[in-house]
Amino acid sequence: MSNKIWLSSPHMGGNELKYIHEAFDANWVAPLGPNVNGFEEDLEKFLNANVKVAALSAGTAALHLALIECGVVHGDEVICQSMTFSASANPIAYCGAIPVFIDSEKDTWNMCPKALREAIVDRTAKGNKPKAIIVVHLYGMPAKMDEINAIAKEFDIPVIEDAAEALGSKYKNVACGTFGRFGVLSFNGNKIITTSGGGALVCNTQEDKDKAVFLATQARDNAPHYQHSHIGYNYRMSNISAGIGRGQMEVLVSRVEARRVMNQFYQDLFADIDGVTVFVEPTSDYYSNHWLSAITIDSKVAGKTREDLRLALLEDDIESRPLWKPMHLQPVFADAPYYGEKVAEELFENGLCLPSGSNLTDEERTRIAQKIKEVFGK
Repeated sequence: MSNKIWLSSPHMGGNELKYIHEAFDANWVAPLGPNVNGFEEDLEKFLNANVKVAALSAGTAALHLALIECGVVHGDEVICQSMTFSASANPIAYCGAIPVFIDSEKDTWNMCPKALREAIVDRTAKGNKPKAIIVVHLYGMPAKMDEINAIAKEFDIPVIEDAAEALGSKYKNVACGTFGRFGVLSFNGNKIITTSGGGALVCNTQEDKDKAVFLATQARDNAPHYQHSHIGYNYRMSNISAGIGRGQMEVLVSRVEARRVMNQFYQDLFADIDGVTVFVEPTSDYYSNHWLSAITIDSKVAGKTREDLRLALLEDDIESRPLWKPMHLQPVFADAPYYGEKVAEELFENGLCLPSGSNLTDEERTRIAQKIKEVFGK
């Protein structure tokens, strides 16, 4: 029996243990220390922008803190891309706020600027001007940030970029995660680099970072005793996890390149298979890390559905996964407002994510190609 081919698995570089051993040797086994500081500095240098980074326990925690810093409270409304993982929307509920979901556009699969404007105008007319906009760079593909930021500026609403899937992606040669008031990164086990679990908040000012770290460490006031004037959270990244991150940062550029090679592999593989479209950058303004490579299948042309391919791959122990089910279709958000048409819904019905790991071997690629060709009769 062949080994399972995963959709996206951790890929260690080798130096992670060096940083972990340093932490153990110095007894820095805590949610602070040299690795945390070093990891934050590594990320700041990589993003190549005048930003400050706070290393946290998860990308979800980063998004929660971003909403708090944007002043989101119970009863407020927050605009959020519908085509995303639930962790993009859950922190809105943590704040007691109401998500307002926005459809995708067909070029990048991300937030549709037209539907965004429609939502802001309508919610404001109803007396509920949104307090923030959460835009996602889906599967590493940059959103239409010029258009989205222009609308946000026009209505004076802060933008939070969910760049959890987009570390290493760029729009017009500027790093994703640096366009909004806040950016959110994730280092979950399946991401382009991992700290086993963890995330980061990208801030534009030292003040915003300091407030995030304050809230992430139980909001302890500056006093010799334990005094608290704000509700705090246990959201800081551990020095051990940050050590893994420091080792991963050394190989990040090569990991991005390997994911992009996998995307090209699928472009070549599906070039002569009618009815299948590989998700690629719409123009040279976009540079995706292609965290996950995805396709859409027109069953009328291809003669096969998304599920036909997924189940056939599963038979050979090759993991693939439907695209994110849009948030406005999720039972937990059934009552949330939604603006747009059916772009996200159709992507979900016809789209599939394929194995995209930076550690896939030539033998595994051959297995994937053989199975796909078999399904489509090539």
